[in-house]
Amino acid sequence: MALDRIDVWFQDEARFGQQNTTTRIWATKGTRQRAVRQQQFESAYLYGTVCPATGATEAIITPHANSEYMWEYLTLISEATESGWHQQDLTEDFDNLSILKLPPSHPIEQVWQWLRQNELANRCFSGYDDIVEQCSIAWNRFIAEPKRVIQLCSRQWTKLTN
Repeated sequence: MALDRIDVWFQDEARFGQQNTTTRIWATKGTRQRAVRQQQFESAYLYGTVCPATGATEAIITPHANSEYMWEYLTLISEATESGWHQQDLTEDFDNLSILKLPPSHPIEQVWQWLRQNELANRCFSGYDDIVEQCSIAWNRFIAEPKRVIQLCSRQWTKLTN
């Protein structure tokens, strides 16, 4: 297959929930702002994929991370691409996906950091449905600017040339 017909996508899943990220916040000089930290443990898993060459993305939110949800997710990615991820045997049903294992600090980790820092930190969630809703809103804000996706996730070593 010609290299110009190959897309490189980065995929990962992350847990978001009531045990949320707290970050620094602005406060009037001389005051001390408080950030609430929840004690509950409800969470959701966001499976996300980005294509740094085009800014294309795909995502699903699930209550658990397991092979059944990963299969559904790979189906979504396969349908979104013309022509991967942690478990090689999951791609046997897809003739247009190949798996390359990447180190833990690959580019989509920066997407999770962006979501936590810019959209989801310092907030409380009323339960699972609220977590799903807020993660959906955060993901949609992130992908609303494909240039942001490209800038945050592009790496020189992903540019394929003949």
